[in-house]
Order: sequence, then C-alpha cells, then structure tokens
Amino acid sequence: MTTHDPIAAKKPPLWKRLWFQIFIAIVVGVMLGRFWPDAGKAMKPLGDGFIALIRMMIAPIIFCTIVHGIGSMRDMRRVGRIGLKALIYFEVVSTFALVLGLISAHLTNPGEGFTGSLPANANAVQGFVKRAADDTGVVGHLMAIIPSSFFDAFATGDLLQILLISILTGTALAKMGDLGHKISKGIDDVGKVFFKIVGFIVYVAPIGVFGAMAFTVGNFGAASLVTLGYLIGIFFLTAAFFVFVVLASLARLAGFSLFQYLRYVREELVIAFATASSETVLPNLMRKLERAGVSEATVGLVVPTGYSFNLDGTNIYMTLSILFLAQVTGTDLSFGQEMTIVVVTMLTSKGAAGVTGAGFVVLAATLTLFPQIPIESLGLLLGIDRFMSIGRTLTNFIGNGVATIVVARWEGELDRARLKAVLSGKEPTAELPKDQVAA
Repeated sequence: MTTHDPIAAKKPPLWKRLWFQIFIAIVVGVMLGRFWPDAGKAMKPLGDGFIALIRMMIAPIIFCTIVHGIGSMRDMRRVGRIGLKALIYFEVVSTFALVLGLISAHLTNPGEGFTGSLPANANAVQGFVKRAADDTGVVGHLMAIIPSSFFDAFATGDLLQILLISILTGTALAKMGDLGHKISKGIDDVGKVFFKIVGFIVYVAPIGVFGAMAFTVGNFGAASLVTLGYLIGIFFLTAAFFVFVVLASLARLAGFSLFQYLRYVREELVIAFATASSETVLPNLMRKLERAGVSEATVGLVVPTGYSFNLDGTNIYMTLSILFLAQVTGTDLSFGQEMTIVVVTMLTSKGAAGVTGAGFVVLAATLTLFPQIPIESLGLLLGIDRFMSIGRTLTNFIGNGVATIVVARWEGELDRARLKAVLSGKEPTAELPKDQVAA
C-alpha cells in the first residue's frame, strides 16, 4: 500500500522551484557574457536593480525584527548574554580565519615565481586608496556607529547604526511594561508587511541573477583568471576548507549537519554567488533561521552584527592577499610583522559589510599601514576582485548562518527539534511558496 505524503504532494515541479530558475539564469547569463560580452555588459542594470530592491528593505526588516525580539523579552540580561556570546564567537572564529589565510599563503606560496608584470603606477587603485585614506581609525569607526539622527540610519542603510537604534528602541519598549509589549506587537505586524514585500521581490530574482552574471563574465571575462588563476584557486580551496572542516565541526558540536543547512539555504547561496553580495540575502537568512527554530531576538542580534563583525571569507582573503603581494614584490615579512597584520586586519575588517567590493577597499586600508609593500601592487588584484568577492560572500554568508545557530544553542534560544525537522525536510515550512519564503 502506498503511503500518501502530504508534504511531498505540495512540492512544485522542478521548473517552478526558485533554485532551479536561478541556476538556469546563471547558465544563460554566463553564456551571454562569454559569447556576446557587449550584450552581457549591458545587462548590468538588471543585477544592480535587484540588489537595490533588496537593499531598500534591509533597514526596516532589521529594525522590526530586533525591536520586537528585544521588546517582547522580560529578562534584559538575556539580551546582553546573547550579544556578548556572539561577539566572543565572532572574534575567536574570525581570528582563526585570519591565521588560516596566513598558513595557506605559507604552504602554497602563490606569489613566488609570479610571471606577470606589476602596474606601472597606482592610478588603477587610486580611487580605492582614497576611500581607504578616509578611514579615521578605531575611534572614527566607533563614532560612526552613532547616526546624525534617528532616521538618518534608515537613509544611509548603515547596519551598525540601524543595530544601535534598534537595540535602544527594543530596550525602551521592554521597560515600558504592557504598553511596550503592545507597541512591540504592532512593530512585528509591520515587519510582516516588509517581509511580504521581499517575497514579491523574490519573483524577479532570476532576472537579477541573470543580469549580474552576464555583466560579470562579459566585463571581466576569463582572461583575468589566467594570470592569477593560482591565487584564485588557493583562496577558494582555503575558504572551502574553512567551511567544510571548521564550520562543519562547529555545526556538528551544535547538533546539526552543515550539509543539511546548506541545502536549506541553497536558494540564498546561488543568489549570493551570482550577485557577489550577501546583503541581497540578509532578509531571507533572518526569516529562514527563525523558521528553523532560532529565537527572534537571537536572529535579530546575531545576524546584523555578524555582517560587520563575522566576515570569515573577507578575513581569509585579507591575510592571503597581503602575503601574496609581499611575495610578488619580494618583501620579506618577519613573524612579528605577520602577527601585526593579523591584529590590524582584525580591526580593519570590521568595516567591510556584505557589499560588493568592500573587501578590496578594506584591503587597501590595511595595506597603507604596511608601506614596505608597494601600494601599486594592489592593481594586480583589481581584475580578479569580482571573482574573489564571490568567494568572500559565500563564506561570510555561510559563516553568519552557522554562527547564529551556534550562539542560539549556546544560549538555549534554539528549538532543536524544530531545527532537525526543518533541515531534514520533514517540516512543511522547509518548502513554502515564494511569497511566504524570501528566496
């Protein structure tokens, strides 16, 4: 006798599934960029438009999620514990990623024997260096967290500023008793409206992904991969080791399978891959983690904070790239100088959000602090930065999802039974229509 599976019966055909549509969009985009590069470059507005649509929803979604999560809490000490444990986790894992980049550079020596030529001058990177020079140091970073007005944070979209005003608002509501809880509930209802809008935007995700991939291949082509292909390969292998060994081990300790988790967020992974920006999937990640059993307060605190403080892929890229440039230019670095690089990048990397190209700007900011490495050598990495950005984005995205679940398990804010059911595909919410699940 055949058992009827109501969950399986609800699954749409393959061609209607978002991940399959995005996969087809990537293939078509790559082919267009490869064989008709000019046409591929012309598709750039499609990718930029999709990213802009998602980005405009990030600030209100983070605000509503955090305010409701904290505002509905009775014990404010829980909020402090979650934040503290998240920061501890971020610093430990991020530091390991920085050291891993150094170890990988020493084991593989990607810059030794480099046959390409250095840029004649720094003109190719002067724009990035200028942006790096605008960095005002640690104090400047801390002061920049404070917006000029409450609504300015929404206008600029600065994640840390939004996080600050969200925590303050949520804490105020939590201290206002029943009135605060009523307002918090109303904000949660408003948040559902924003998530619904994201659900609408998801329908154009394949178009945005097609435009992003067509532009990437058409603009940069395969030629830029040849000269520095070894470095790209080393970076992706190092990032893969970090994900499938380090993060997989942390996931196992937290009681879940990394591979099941990756299957659960596969749509977000392919969108992040095509757009080279983890911001495009931030709202989706928050909603899916909540559905997987992570408390709303934990999701609201850990995910946005992780986008500034838990950039594992960027950290690997930073130390690996600095040592690559040192090897290319014949610059000898002592053990003490390499440890200084780790400490400095630990601070400078906090300024790189999940935006395309931000990692390169932060690398420029860091390199200006080490004048023994010629700044013009940065020009070597310009042509391949888009491809490196894809690796940074995927690693950062996966790392933040794992971090949120680990911190939730650590703090007792995780419904382990629900997590297991959702990741194994036995929970109906693992497969929802597009208008209910953001990507």
